Amino acid sequence: MSVQRRYTSRDLESMPYDEWYRYEIIDGELHVTAAPSWWHQRAACEICYALSDWCDRTGMGESVVAPGVIFGPYDEAIPDTLWISSARFNGALDENGHLIVAPELIVEVLSHDDETDHRRVYELKRRQYARYGVAEYWIVDWQLRQVEIFRHDGRALELVATLSGDDALTTPMLPGFSCPLCRLW
Repeated sequence: MSVQRRYTSRDLESMPYDEWYRYEIIDGELHVTAAPSWWHQRAACEICYALSDWCDRTGMGESVVAPGVIFGPYDEAIPDTLWISSARFNGALDENGHLIVAPELIVEVLSHDDETDHRRVYELKRRQYARYGVAEYWIVDWQLRQVEIFRHDGRALELVATLSGDDALTTPMLPGFSCPLCRLW
């Protein structure tokens, strides 16, 4: 019987820096992904811009692209975009500027049309985010030009809507926020 190594935050700190790869740990399993494409980053940035504009108007939180989130020693993620409320943000950063609490909203943009990326985003990361209390999770597919919205139901992040076409991203969590999907592509 083989024993699989469980990676920790300390292991990530000792890895050589390479701007072309992202290193994440999900339940102790190391995941390495290549730098995202132009279309991937455009979708992530446009959502972040829309969230940031809303934050500027309301003062209700912060939004950033590709932050490090340290949930625990065996769980570190680099979501494509996130939103965290002002109340939760107070005291949420470690000495290196990484979030050490779960934000309310995480956005992941699919990178590739392959089974590995889908499993990581739909299964592994969704379970990780649910386990740490992320209230809402958006999965953006720039190839299909759709966004799936998952909300925490007390146990898991469950699909509540699939948006496409002329739809706009909205959520009861962010009163007055709206981002037309056409802006993402």
